[in-house]
Amino acid sequence: MRQDQKEDLSEKIYIAKRKTKACIHALAYCACRIFPIDQDKIVMWTFEGTGGYGCSPKYVAEEILKRNREGKTNYRIVWLLNDIGKEFPEDIKKVKNTLWKRAYHLSTAGTWVSNTRTFYGTKKRRGQSYIQTWHATICIKPIGKYRKDRLPKMAYLVSKYDSGLIDYVLSGSTWCDHMYRKGLIYRGKIIKTGTPRCDILFKDKEERYKQIRKEYNLPKETKIMLYAPTFRGGSQNKTRTVNTEETTVDFRRLIKALENRFGGTWYVFLRLHPQLSVKMEKMVTGQLTERLIDVSQRPDMNELIAGADGFLTDYSSAIFEAAMAGQPGFIYADDLEEYVEDRGDLMFDMYKLPFPVALNNDRLMENIEKFDEDVYRMKIERFMKKVGVCEDGKASERVVDIIQYISKKERETL
Repeated sequence: MRQDQKEDLSEKIYIAKRKTKACIHALAYCACRIFPIDQDKIVMWTFEGTGGYGCSPKYVAEEILKRNREGKTNYRIVWLLNDIGKEFPEDIKKVKNTLWKRAYHLSTAGTWVSNTRTFYGTKKRRGQSYIQTWHATICIKPIGKYRKDRLPKMAYLVSKYDSGLIDYVLSGSTWCDHMYRKGLIYRGKIIKTGTPRCDILFKDKEERYKQIRKEYNLPKETKIMLYAPTFRGGSQNKTRTVNTEETTVDFRRLIKALENRFGGTWYVFLRLHPQLSVKMEKMVTGQLTERLIDVSQRPDMNELIAGADGFLTDYSSAIFEAAMAGQPGFIYADDLEEYVEDRGDLMFDMYKLPFPVALNNDRLMENIEKFDEDVYRMKIERFMKKVGVCEDGKASERVVDIIQYISKKERETL
């Protein structure tokens, strides 16, 4: 048997196992239909249960809790977690993400709010609403059908299944309005509310800036470069794996270049993707410097963005959010060819983005030291206008308004 035939057979066996498992899991949801739906109950999760109190569901939850305290609503939030040791507000009920607990809570909640796919085999009932916030805004790396022949069949099946359950996908730009159709393999309603996790970039920025430095015992005048590489692996392979290669960024040179160009004392905050951070305590850097702080276990990326002075990544969409916060953004993609070969063509020509691109350390340092703020600001404004960004810091309010409208409507039909 040829190698390609063996790989094809292996994939078919894997898919058959996943489908069988999904059918078995679906029975748990069917059994839980004996319990009534509670329109005041909202179930949330991030990154298939591996995430913590972060991303857009966090900011939707914050707005719900605020309205509860004001007596305007009486919602109860349940959060599905693989690790219930993660810190959450006491008003949110943490639930271990096991099959039966997941099936019970999802089957009895009026609303679901997530930033990633639900669990294969999940069943939704009439009278329930599923709001997908997604975990990326404007993308650099391709998702869904944009990956073309590099999208594994199992990933396609899971995406299509989940999208069939979704009632609303949130969007923060005209570009996302169109991209989500093919990217999420989705035909339903897309509502331009803005992105809840971006709200923090428009509110209380000075307070967040001080808070981050206080938490990490840094002088208040400290400058922070947030380095957030995206993950390798994930759904690319037949089995879910995440690569943990050593980063090649020269942090000492990076800090020196930042201080030469922008002045002040700089630190680098290393923030791994949530699906990578759960696999390892720290990324191997091969470098020792007290100016490099690993903040990967912090659940909320956007709190870090709000407290940073600059952003460095390879292919993370968060660089666009840093730009919304007025920060200089830099791309360091030393594995560009390999990444495209594995993942598929990028959503944009890297060199037409408003961010300086480097494929090696020398070019990265040069880009930083020659950075022109006026040119950068002009490019960002032009790009944001082109893709139709509509963020204004009020997305969470709009989403909770929608939840209230939906739950009220469902109660009236009872």
